[in-house]
Amino acid sequence: IGTGAYCIYPIIGNYEYNWSFIASDISKTAIASAEKIVGKNSSLVEKVSLRFQKNKQFFFKGILQDNEKIDVSICNPPFHSSLAEAQKANHRKTKNLGLKKNFNFGGQHNELWCDGGELKFIKEMIFESKQFSKQCRCFTSLVSKKENLKPIYNALKKARATSVKTIEMGQGNKISRIVCWTFIPDFFLKL
Repeated sequence: IGTGAYCIYPIIGNYEYNWSFIASDISKTAIASAEKIVGKNSSLVEKVSLRFQKNKQFFFKGILQDNEKIDVSICNPPFHSSLAEAQKANHRKTKNLGLKKNFNFGGQHNELWCDGGELKFIKEMIFESKQFSKQCRCFTSLVSKKENLKPIYNALKKARATSVKTIEMGQGNKISRIVCWTFIPDFFLKL
């Protein structure tokens, strides 16, 4: 979900594990760029299906066809709720790194922010995921803000996710986590 212009997760997943991907994005520009990358890499052509999400309200609807089943969905959601919030975080990161010039550490606007930010984005994905529980075994999303975990867990409980797991990750000074959920009972115990 939100493959971006560089299609990075499908490239890594295919290269490292020979996985196949359905890669979606709400940006026609990102899809066009990803199509060029995939088209120039013969190992990706049969393994990565790129799909434009026409309706920004949906994550899976309009992307997954009725007859398709996938093992896992992967998402790195927009962290911020506005351009101002994204710029403030960018400035803080630049300052913390001791750089004199501001850099864009995150990507394009729809990759950096959305109405309601990371929390609203993930909660909406959780509620839609229930409708696709027969087509996707496990749903995942990166969660950058620790304070979002409790409301995310509450949303998962409301959606009746039967198995939930959080994987903590540390990259340098940054701590983030991946929240995984499924509607298959005891799913994570079987792994």
